[in-house]
Amino acid sequence: MSPPTIDKFLGEIARILREKNGAELQYVLVLEPPLPPLYGQIVAEARQVYPASSLKALENKCISFIPEYEEGEDAGSRASFISFLVKYFSFLRDVNVENLVETHEMLKALLNQCILALSSSIGLVVLPTVVSLSRTLARLSIGLDKRPDLIEHLTRRESMAGTEEAAERVTLVESSANVIREAFKKCLSERSGNASGIDNNGRPEGRRIGIYLTANLCLKLFFHCRKLRSAEQIFGNIYQQSPPLDLFPASQRVTFLYYLGRYLFANSHFYRAQLALQAAYDQCHTQCLNQRRTILVYLIASNIILGRFPSSQIYQRPEAAGLGEKFQPICRAIAKGDLASFRHHLDLDNDKSEWFLRKRILLQLSNRCEVLVWRSLARRTFMLSGSQGDASNKRAPTLALQDLLTLAVFLEKRALSVSEDASTTNGVTNGHTNSHGVHTNSIFMFPNTSSPLSRTINAKDQALGYGYMDLDLLDVVDPSPPLLPTMEIIESIMASLIEQDLLHGFISHSSHRFAITGAKTVGALQVGFPRVWDVISGRADGEVPGWVREKKGPNLGLGGGKFGPGMVVNLSGARPAGAAPE
Repeated sequence: MSPPTIDKFLGEIARILREKNGAELQYVLVLEPPLPPLYGQIVAEARQVYPASSLKALENKCISFIPEYEEGEDAGSRASFISFLVKYFSFLRDVNVENLVETHEMLKALLNQCILALSSSIGLVVLPTVVSLSRTLARLSIGLDKRPDLIEHLTRRESMAGTEEAAERVTLVESSANVIREAFKKCLSERSGNASGIDNNGRPEGRRIGIYLTANLCLKLFFHCRKLRSAEQIFGNIYQQSPPLDLFPASQRVTFLYYLGRYLFANSHFYRAQLALQAAYDQCHTQCLNQRRTILVYLIASNIILGRFPSSQIYQRPEAAGLGEKFQPICRAIAKGDLASFRHHLDLDNDKSEWFLRKRILLQLSNRCEVLVWRSLARRTFMLSGSQGDASNKRAPTLALQDLLTLAVFLEKRALSVSEDASTTNGVTNGHTNSHGVHTNSIFMFPNTSSPLSRTINAKDQALGYGYMDLDLLDVVDPSPPLLPTMEIIESIMASLIEQDLLHGFISHSSHRFAITGAKTVGALQVGFPRVWDVISGRADGEVPGWVREKKGPNLGLGGGKFGPGMVVNLSGARPAGAAPE
């Protein structure tokens, strides 16, 4: 007896394929519970008529309904879609939503088969279903990754693998991203239509409409599992082959530019990162507060590193609620040249550092902004005690580096909670502790014999007294105290600032002074301490790799006629080298 519900369902699929209605196909091929009652009947019939041992009968049933493709397609394209339908019915029949790990594997196999059908002539019809399944797989993968108790056996099995296998270990989230990446490749490699990939209405043609839909899902998973190298491949492929980003919907543009900005930020390309993030923020709808806030966090961080601080109006926006109390103290410390406050706000023991660390911006702010703090400290010292010079006598404005050294030592001591006479002692608390009174290597050392913890140590080890647990380290030299700035360090820092064009002048090593040049007609502060943003933006060209903003020329791979990396130049008809012009 033929199952009536499955027959009716396959009849609908056949009609949809004839009408080439991709949106309706996605609507019909649902997976996520709760399923409508009709699908409960399909599951019951599949279990009764087509058990796991009757896959061939189920395949023949699908073949009898799915029409032959027109336009001369080969039989393989039809077979791939029929195989997908067989896997779809098998998924509905066998899935156990209580076992999420098994469901993940089944869903991944189903999506992989659906992607194979994407290569056929009905690929554009199948594309919405591929995107829908990809979104479901991405949500399930991230949900499982947040439940280590459910995937503990997978992690244990991977850790027990050999060294060579462990080095190439692929996590559950990354494996899902790799499957979705195959859909991205098929969308990107679409060859139908114009070479530019744009139809007569100025829209992406064919499967190219799915480029950023699939790319954004891949990027979401790669960033979640911190596989930035894989994300780099996505950006590189898009930069080489994709139509301009402006041709795609705003939601896809904003999401892609956000991940591109995040990637550039993580790789220390802060100017390019702020260009991408600024565009994402400007194009994001004003009612999408969560998305705008997420973008704004990295946009503010990028601009602070570039020496451009947010205004008070930015912090008053709804999406910026609470960001001011996190970023403003850092901006004030940089502007004042306050090394102590700057290091305190970005110290790991600070209550706000966990938030910066979770957002993955702590190290960039602490490392990249310190140079701005030193510039501000030098500028502030010049304002307090610098010589303004005399243009009539050809005397340049100068700054005594000894004054800068005095302020730097004072601030470093305050940052380390060191007393004024610390320089006469053997480091911070005799070189054994940090600002919290804990030895630098305390976890590798025995406690004092008077400590209650010493009772847990055997007599042989306790005889060693307070020292290192490992006998091989008994003669090791204790950590030296934190180095306070010296004149050599100050000269090195000033020379670095001059090399970066953040200071304009030269250093006199004999007199230990910094002299500002070019201050005859313009103020010494303006010439000697140029604005950081002006210096950095003046060197940038505005090109953001990965962001396709121009229509490609007919014979060039990228850049709309500009030569650069990854270019493909058509040399047909070129004269041999040395040949005379015709």
